[in-house]
Amino acid sequence: MSHLLAEENQFGKIRSLLFPIHTHELKRFIPMALMMLFILFNYTILRNIKDSLVVNAKGSDADIISFLKLWGTTPSAILFMILYTKLSNVFNKERIFYMCITPFIIFFGLFAFIIYPHVDILHPSTEWVAQLKENFPRIKWFITMWGNWSFAAFYILAELWGSVVLSLLFWQLANDITSKMEAKRFYSLFGFVGNIGLVLAGYSVEHFSSIKALPGIDPMQVTLKYLMGAVVISGAIILGLYYWLNHKALDKPVSQISATQGKNKKSKPKLSMLESFKYLLTSPHILCIAILVFSYGISINFIDVLWKGQVKLYTNGDHNAFAAYMGKFSKTTGFIALPLMLIGGNILRRLTWLQAACIVPIMLLVTGSAFFGIVIYGNAQDMTAPVLTLFGMALTPVALAVQFGFWQNSLTKASKYSLFDPTKEMAYIPLDDELKTKGKSAVDVAGGRLGKSGGSLTFFILQTIFPAATVVSLTPYLGAVFAVILVIWFSTLFKLSRSLKTLEEPKAQVPLEELEKVAA
Repeated sequence: MSHLLAEENQFGKIRSLLFPIHTHELKRFIPMALMMLFILFNYTILRNIKDSLVVNAKGSDADIISFLKLWGTTPSAILFMILYTKLSNVFNKERIFYMCITPFIIFFGLFAFIIYPHVDILHPSTEWVAQLKENFPRIKWFITMWGNWSFAAFYILAELWGSVVLSLLFWQLANDITSKMEAKRFYSLFGFVGNIGLVLAGYSVEHFSSIKALPGIDPMQVTLKYLMGAVVISGAIILGLYYWLNHKALDKPVSQISATQGKNKKSKPKLSMLESFKYLLTSPHILCIAILVFSYGISINFIDVLWKGQVKLYTNGDHNAFAAYMGKFSKTTGFIALPLMLIGGNILRRLTWLQAACIVPIMLLVTGSAFFGIVIYGNAQDMTAPVLTLFGMALTPVALAVQFGFWQNSLTKASKYSLFDPTKEMAYIPLDDELKTKGKSAVDVAGGRLGKSGGSLTFFILQTIFPAATVVSLTPYLGAVFAVILVIWFSTLFKLSRSLKTLEEPKAQVPLEELEKVAA
């Protein structure tokens, strides 16, 4: 508690709770916080639009999400990780940052103004796709993905935006220029400012999805032009902030900071791709972080697919109504996350790393179990008959699942932003630069995708064996897997906590190889 008293003496009681940032730190903090705001602004718009496009596409359903994650996003994430590892051996971090973000901005601009307006020409005919699905029912979702290939490409790149730009590029930059003590003050406030972007994006999606188009014009086309235009502008601002931070705010560019930090530790040569994989797989510390990301990804994927299937029924398959509802969800999540960010920052400074890291899986255990129960109960009832009266409204099983899932997802994702992400990022800080860079690439890009694809693989296996089964009918089995994943999650948290304590011992630098014994 002594560091808390010292902090209160430095800032005062109120400022230590709300904004514990020194004046000389603002030149780093402000551009980083604004970068996160615009990254989350884009991520939220893209996440809402991608779901609306693929779930409501012709011949599609919420089940397509699982197959896109497994057969589209995961291979793409692995390919990106391989490319990123190659690039990190050739270029400095600043150039890699520009090279990674620019293709995203170009594609999303092209999609709204060129690809979507001509989608009837670019996609194969609906009748042909339907005939193929009837002839080959066991691979119907592959056929659906091909039949809506531009929507699938949009979905994959929108998913990768979160993994590449937020999880990898932003947090790698933060870890490079932030010390462990600064991280306890900075990281939750990054999330607080970032979630303002979440709220703004929610309002934007909700507003532009409600615009009435002229007769004969697809309303979704109008919505996309406004929203993707905002994404392109926001992406350009992110690049500008990164350039200013590197050349105006920092004493030296981030690539030189990393090189300087590396000299204080045992120097390591640049690794080839095969050597990089071997290096990562022999680090129990990195493996533990990967398991945490995997556990969150697979758990939230089960709930996400179930919930969005209910939302499609609730909105009658309307593109814009679905997008507007998801915009409302994002706005609510942002409003919940804002106070949680302030609370989370104080939790990080007052509780141990392990105690703070356990909060998200506990919340997911409680709310997720209740959601599975509601879906299972609703599946056994008449889907159109009211089952509950709430605030004067008679809720059907679908409406009940949608409303509970709305708040369950909002609370879980808000707690993820405020506690899961900061505690995960703090686990990288004690590592050497080589392992931090390439390990983070493997965990956040490939590991994060593999986590979500673990849930998708479960759907794929079950629905390949039982082509007529729906996601809702498989809910009891998904609930059982959900429980096993949470047990693994809690076990891994305890192992990683022991590894962190060993790394942070002040007496001597512990060789990385010693962590194998600690985390084993």
